[in-house]
Amino acid sequence: MGPAGGEARPGRFFGVYLLYCLNPRHRGRVYVGFTINPARRVQQHNAGRKKGGAWRTSGRGPWEMVLIVHGFPSAVAALRFEWAWQHPQASRRLAHVGPRLRGEASFAFHLRVLAHMLRAPPWERLPLTLRWLRADFRQDLCPPPPPHVPLAFGPLPPRAPAPRRRASPLVDTEKERDHDTEAFCTLCARVLQDEEGPLCCPHAGCSLRAHVICLAEEFLQEEPGQLLPLEGQCPGCKNSLLWGDLIWLCRMGTEEEEEDLELEEVRGGSAASFPTPPHLLGCL
Repeated sequence: MGPAGGEARPGRFFGVYLLYCLNPRHRGRVYVGFTINPARRVQQHNAGRKKGGAWRTSGRGPWEMVLIVHGFPSAVAALRFEWAWQHPQASRRLAHVGPRLRGEASFAFHLRVLAHMLRAPPWERLPLTLRWLRADFRQDLCPPPPPHVPLAFGPLPPRAPAPRRRASPLVDTEKERDHDTEAFCTLCARVLQDEEGPLCCPHAGCSLRAHVICLAEEFLQEEPGQLLPLEGQCPGCKNSLLWGDLIWLCRMGTEEEEEDLELEEVRGGSAASFPTPPHLLGCL
């Protein structure tokens, strides 16, 4: 099927986390944010705004990162999720979620919103993992997460470093094809252009290379009304594949992109000071 929720994955990490304030003066406050490095991000929050933390958390610590949702296929997907979790009343996807109730703790309200987000489009079909970093804060979500969203516990395992350049997951299968030889889509037999980033089966010995749209259509034969696959059977080796794993392997970023995302992470941590970017509004 693919990497389990507790296993390290290669390449990029995009997460949306929930902080809980342990300061007796502000105990019970929560904060939602985006990160590519959870350990570093919580240190920034506790160090204050001048060290990269958010103005809403500065001077109110200590803060504890108790929950993180990860497995987003891109930074944009994670930032959209972050925005909707921060502003459920403004998201058209969450119009069915009622406002915070009188006497309802902020923590409980944010968990209620999260439960509905994981069951609402487009997030209900993303290959996400719900990870409780503090088991003593764990609460069952209602409604529960979809069956394909695993629960994980404890700190994130070390991740493999992102490669300097995009590399095909197929390392040993074909001994690196001749650069002069054109590669063709396994499904439609058309030429694969370099810029298209073909999807490749990660199983050893499988030579599947396909356009994203071709493999998506193959996986969606059992769900013709959907736009985004969850999983499917590899046409080559017949192994079951998670769509999110294929996209993850294909879209592994570069170190230069990592630096850009560090800036985006800090900018997102001060989201109240910035208008919502237009490119994030379309699916919220």
